[in-house]
Amino acid sequence: QVQLVESGGGLVQPGGSLRLSCAASESILSFHTMDWYRQAPGKQRELVAVITSGGSINYADSVKGRFTISRDNAKNTVALQMNSLKPEDTAVYYCRGVQGFRDYWGQGTQVTVSS
Repeated sequence: QVQLVESGGGLVQPGGSLRLSCAASESILSFHTMDWYRQAPGKQRELVAVITSGGSINYADSVKGRFTISRDNAKNTVALQMNSLKPEDTAVYYCRGVQGFRDYWGQGTQVTVSS
């Protein structure tokens, strides 16, 4: 059973930074893509960033220039570095991995941006 476990969430002031990590129970190279999503209260879950097994990266327009997705193949982790955080970045952040026609989700980690 594939498991994805997020960590690194917390409370941060506007303008601050957080680094989220997603640890996979198997090689992340077995996933076609690994993504970060987020869901704010009362809103739909939205895609934040994607990294493919080939190294291609894409971001939502709302986070371009502020967030950076990266992966460590040796540690089987995918990270999301979040800088210049805004109150509207407040959400539960989820890691997702896609293998073939199946996708796997982590349990989520809360990020709260507030003064």
